[in-house]
Amino acid sequence: MAFKDNREFIVALEKTGDIVRVRREVDWDLEVGAIIRRLNETEGPAAFFQKIKNYPGHTIFGTPLATFRRMAVALGLPADTPRAVIQQHYESLIEQPIKPIIVRDAPCKENIIKGKNIDLYEFPAPMVHEGDGGRYIGTWHVVVGKDPDSEWVNWGMYRLQILGRRAMGGVIGPWANQFQLFYGKYVPRGQNMPFAIAIGADPVSSFLAASYLPPGASEADYAGGLRQEPVELIKCETNDLYVPAYAEIILEGEILKDVTVNEGPFGEYVGYRAGPRTARPVYQVNCITHRNNPILTVSNMGLPIDDCALGMSISLAYQIKKRLRDFRIPFIDVNVVPEGITFLAVVSTIPFYSGIANQIAHIASQTIEPHMVIVVNNDVDVFDIRQVLHALATKCHPVRGIRAFESEMGLPFCPYLKPEERRIMKGARVVFDCTWPLDWPKETAIPPRSSFNEMYPQEIKDKVLANWKKYGFKS
Repeated sequence: MAFKDNREFIVALEKTGDIVRVRREVDWDLEVGAIIRRLNETEGPAAFFQKIKNYPGHTIFGTPLATFRRMAVALGLPADTPRAVIQQHYESLIEQPIKPIIVRDAPCKENIIKGKNIDLYEFPAPMVHEGDGGRYIGTWHVVVGKDPDSEWVNWGMYRLQILGRRAMGGVIGPWANQFQLFYGKYVPRGQNMPFAIAIGADPVSSFLAASYLPPGASEADYAGGLRQEPVELIKCETNDLYVPAYAEIILEGEILKDVTVNEGPFGEYVGYRAGPRTARPVYQVNCITHRNNPILTVSNMGLPIDDCALGMSISLAYQIKKRLRDFRIPFIDVNVVPEGITFLAVVSTIPFYSGIANQIAHIASQTIEPHMVIVVNNDVDVFDIRQVLHALATKCHPVRGIRAFESEMGLPFCPYLKPEERRIMKGARVVFDCTWPLDWPKETAIPPRSSFNEMYPQEIKDKVLANWKKYGFKS
C-alpha cells in the first residue's frame, strides 16, 4: 500500500530505523543544512527536526530519499533490498502508469492565505550552505506547470530561493521540460505562466518530480504506477492547476514573463557551488495553502549521494535502457552511478560486433547526461563499483580504449568546463571501452579472472558458502 503522505512515510522509517527525531533545537541558518549534509556524506538516516529556532510549531523532514534503504521503503520494499532489485522493481512498475484522481477536499487546504497576508518567511526555509545567495524554500518539492496547447502537465524540481514575502527566484535551464513551456509557449505569447509548488508531497511523487522523463510524459501518472494506486490531486485556489492533496505546503502563483531578479549561487547537485549569481525568472506567489503544523521537506545537494543523485540514477538508467532497446543494441544492465551524480554510466554488454562500445555511449548520451560511459563485458556486475573499477584499470587501453567527442551539449554546472563553455553550454563526451577485443583468441589472449566465482570448482564454492558462518564469519 502506498504512503499517502510523508507523515505515514516517517512512521515507516521509524520502524526500520532509518530516521532520527532530532528533539534538540536547531537553527535554520546553516545548522540544519550542515546536519543534513553530514548525514548524506555518511549514508546516515533521515532527520526529523522537531524544534526550529524562531519557528514554534514548525518541523523539517531532512534528506527524505538519500539512501537506497529509504528509497526501498518508499517503493514498498524491505529496507535492505539490494540496489539491483530496487532498479528492477522500479522498471516493472513504471511501465504501468495509473492516472490520478481528483478530490474535492484535502489536508493541504486546512489553512488558506491570500493577498497581503502572504509571507514566505513564515516557514523555516533554511540557509542550506554557507555562501548560498539566500534562504531556499524549494529543495525537495514538486513544481507543477501545464502546456497551454495540450493536456500535458509537467512535474519538475527546480531550486527556489526566497526573494521577498511573495517572490521567489529559480533556475529554468534549457535541459528542463519547464523551459520548453515557459520560454517556448508563455513568453512568446506575452503571458505569465501559472505555477503550483507542492512542498512535502508523498515520497514517490517528489521522487518522480526529480526524475528524468521525456517531454509529454505525465509524472503524476507514473507516480501512480510506482505507488500502485493513483495520486490524489486537488485544484488550486487561484489557477487551474492540480496538486497532490496530501502535500504539506502549496504555493500558487505566476512566473512573470518579463521580470528577472538575481538568484543564487547555490551548492548544487554536482557537488560544488557551481554557477554565479545571475538574473533568473521571478515566481510571484498569489496564494499559500498548508496543513496544520506543516512539515517542510529539505534536501541538501552536494557531494553524493543525496536525494537528487539517487533518484536520477534510477530513472536515467531506465531511460538509457529504453533507448538501447529502441535501437536494438544488445546490453545486459545499466547503472547510472549515484556517486557520479548523473555524469557517469556503466553499461554491460556481450560485444557481438566491433565498435559496440562507441554505439552504446552515443545512444546513452543522447540526453544531456551522462557525459562519461564505461562499457564492460557481461561478466562484470555494473552495480559493484569494485568490479567496474577493476575492469576500467585492467581492460581499458589508455589510448585505443578511450574515445572522446567534443562540441557536445553541456551543463552550466559542470565543474570541469571552462567558464565560457559553461556560459554557452558547450560540453564533451567520452567512452571507456572495457570489453575484450573481438579479434583476440579467447584461449590464449584473454586471461581468466581471479575471483571466487571463477577460480574454484563448484563443489568447493558450495562447501565454503555452506560453512561460512561456521568458520566464524558473520556475513
